[in-house]
Amino acid sequence: MTLQQLQYVVALDTHRHFVTAAESCFVAQPTLTLQVKKLEEEIGLSLFDRSSQPLVPTPMGEKFIAKARQVLREAEGLKAMVNQEKNLMEGTFRLGVIPTLAPYLLPRFLHEFSENYPAIRLEIKEMQSEDLLRAIEEDVIDVGLLVTPTFQKHIREIPLFYEPFLIYAHKDSPILTREELQSEGFNEKGLWLLEKGHCFRNQVLNICSQADLLYASEQITFQTGSIETLKNIIQSHSGYTLIPELAVNKQTDAKFVRRFAEPQPAREVSLAVHHSFTKETFLSELRSAILTTIPNHFRKNGRFITVKWR
Repeated sequence: MTLQQLQYVVALDTHRHFVTAAESCFVAQPTLTLQVKKLEEEIGLSLFDRSSQPLVPTPMGEKFIAKARQVLREAEGLKAMVNQEKNLMEGTFRLGVIPTLAPYLLPRFLHEFSENYPAIRLEIKEMQSEDLLRAIEEDVIDVGLLVTPTFQKHIREIPLFYEPFLIYAHKDSPILTREELQSEGFNEKGLWLLEKGHCFRNQVLNICSQADLLYASEQITFQTGSIETLKNIIQSHSGYTLIPELAVNKQTDAKFVRRFAEPQPAREVSLAVHHSFTKETFLSELRSAILTTIPNHFRKNGRFITVKWR
């Protein structure tokens, strides 16, 4: 028994004619006739007296049709409730953000977003990518802000922008004197990395394919989840690392940063939700709030090559 079959039965009761009922449902008359017959066979009951012209419901058919109308009203009520929920901009939303995005992206949009939507409460947690995806699957987090694609079948991704990778080097590094840097086959010695578990580290390793031979120091093994710590270590020691463009402080970092030649390596940054998430208006407004704060050149075009992390 399906809602569609119930709709056909109610239409037939309303119009008391198979052709007219079919036209009101925008289906062919044989389709409606077949589905009504299938329903009658399933429940073991004749709903209409077909010997009458126009046809009329049987006594049991009248009771069934009355209940069918009630069921269809309830179904429409459910749809209306879901649509209303989709459009509500209020309530609590749990947002997970990866560490290489949180300090650089959140300050750009959070204050204005909160002022524009005072009825929304955001619970924000910084999480590494694998933990964040697991949290979405387990309904611990509503929305993730992370690097994609994730290749998770239950996760829906809403791309936001493409953020270039830049080289950040010690002030005396010869890298800073080179006019053009090619990302393909970039294997300069002196590389510093984030600790394992960060998707950004995996992306850097995909660019610097011989990273095991490129470490900055044989005397120092240093593990950190902070790009800012890496920058300070590099300036006090030597070497270089790769950083996302939003991590560049224009006042203090400009002379230590170099771009790759086009097409530049970049990371795709997206919102991610479970396929069952229904708050479409919230997603749309959050996406708009973020996009208004990022540089125009982060838009996808032929200047970028997306670097995967999985």
